[in-house]
Amino acid sequence: MIEIADFHEQSACINFYFKLGKTATECYEMLKTAFGEQAMGHSQTFQWFSRFKARRISIDDERSGRPVSSSMPEMIEGVRQIIREDRRRTIDEVSMLVGISHGT
Repeated sequence: MIEIADFHEQSACINFYFKLGKTATECYEMLKTAFGEQAMGHSQTFQWFSRFKARRISIDDERSGRPVSSSMPEMIEGVRQIIREDRRRTIDEVSMLVGISHGT
């Protein structure tokens, strides 16, 4: 597993390589050369490259932070309870009552 410091360093490298006009494949090869077995995987490297190509600036992982609460057992039970009380409720009503998005 990649350590946090290495992750930030490699993300910065990907951004640098992108700014130099390198391709995602060239970027991946350079990461493998520089970091060896600790290098990001092919897919992760290409995802980061695509983010920078789409004008994303931050090298921080967007997934870091608070975990998704919609899959917590309490949240699931809350949805089930609302549906048990009134099966005619719409998805929008249930999501509003529980405090999660319609898509979730």
